[in-house]
Amino acid sequence: MKQQGKRSNFSGTAGFFLANVAGAVGLGNLWGFPFKMGRGGGFPFLVIYLVAVFAVGIPIVIAEYGFGRRFRAGPVKAYEAVDKKWGFVGWLHEITCVLVMGFYALIVGYLMKYMCLYFLAIFGVGGFAAADGAAFFSAMIAAPVEPLVWTAIVLGLTYFIIRSDFARGYEKACKVLLPVLFVMLVIVAVRSCTLPGAAAGLRYMFEPNLAAFREIGFFGVFSLAVVQMWFSINIGFGTNIFLSSFMPDETNIPRQAIAIPIADMIVAMLAGLAIMPAVFAYGLDPTSGPSLLFITLKNVFDGMPGGNVFGFIFFVSAFAAGLSTSIGITGALVPIGVEQLGWSTEKSTAASCLLSFALSIPVSLGYGPLSGVHPLAWLGERFAGMDMLDSVDFLGENVFLSFGALFMVIFIGWVWKPDAVLAEVEKNGAFAQKRLWLFLLRFVAPAATFFVALTSLGIL
Repeated sequence: MKQQGKRSNFSGTAGFFLANVAGAVGLGNLWGFPFKMGRGGGFPFLVIYLVAVFAVGIPIVIAEYGFGRRFRAGPVKAYEAVDKKWGFVGWLHEITCVLVMGFYALIVGYLMKYMCLYFLAIFGVGGFAAADGAAFFSAMIAAPVEPLVWTAIVLGLTYFIIRSDFARGYEKACKVLLPVLFVMLVIVAVRSCTLPGAAAGLRYMFEPNLAAFREIGFFGVFSLAVVQMWFSINIGFGTNIFLSSFMPDETNIPRQAIAIPIADMIVAMLAGLAIMPAVFAYGLDPTSGPSLLFITLKNVFDGMPGGNVFGFIFFVSAFAAGLSTSIGITGALVPIGVEQLGWSTEKSTAASCLLSFALSIPVSLGYGPLSGVHPLAWLGERFAGMDMLDSVDFLGENVFLSFGALFMVIFIGWVWKPDAVLAEVEKNGAFAQKRLWLFLLRFVAPAATFFVALTSLGIL
């Protein structure tokens, strides 16, 4: 899309599928899904997750895909094409993307460094293999400059992939990144599941465990599953609207809206099989959150025969997942310059990457020179201990994403009438479940969205 109105599309349905799966599969799949599934009782969590996907996620995604393809524009311009007063929802989506990229590119940079260090360790180069996982990670993130260098490399790759033609550049990248991610996860999953003691990890993930309902309650399990579903398929980021603006007219929207969340879940399950059996085999904490990737797993690979090789393979897959999502989110920012300021795609892509890098500077320094800064402490005791990254994450995913998603569902279901969505959805034939879809979109989805918003804000 060198200029507005002269935009390419994905080469076909397969290209659109790859791009959307790659955009959905991210770091939350690699650590969030496995440990939340275990904490939520395994099978009960999975059942609730699947119900949420089909009853809430898919109806919303169908609407987002129809909306994006109908107007073939970025989120702000798409909303304004219906009603200029609702353009603010598009801005909520864009602000969410800016804030998320402020820390996401930084974390992908961590992954890239670990990938390189494990590669060197295979040949006995460097002291990474002998380093203590926690001490090494703490020293790495506290460094004032190096994390930002890796972040710049990640954003530089993002820029060169999509700088002149987002759809073609992203599709080419996804054709490499997604297969690499899948194959590498399969290799590590097979190794993880064959370790002595791995069965405990499989039980943690899949064995029905009603104790979870006693420990955190049905509402707690329900909340874990629904919120994980929400973030897994990118509802409310504006990325689904943006990516579908490049969707070919011959693509069947309902089929894609079903296939993509299922593919996303398959990758999340593979990540669980790659991580949890190994974590249990070595008696480590499966609920350690993001540190699971950088501290717990290093301890796992350190004690595993051929651990450097499997560590390299795993972090290649993690980097592929992170980079693909980074590209998708950055792409959703590009229309701000192209459509609002009249810039070229290349200039807008560069500006988007520079904006993400600028925000990543205080986030990164929040583990070093700015470690005593807690920007949201004025909101109360709950926020007093939030560092820079947690503060930006809270604003992006808990505030702007939540309200953006809520207004989006209301807009598509009640302002831009569903008949307009159906006209786009049914370009490739009648949508047999349209009455059920309409009910879910207009009544169930807003209620679920409101629930997610309250949960994300810590009210529930």
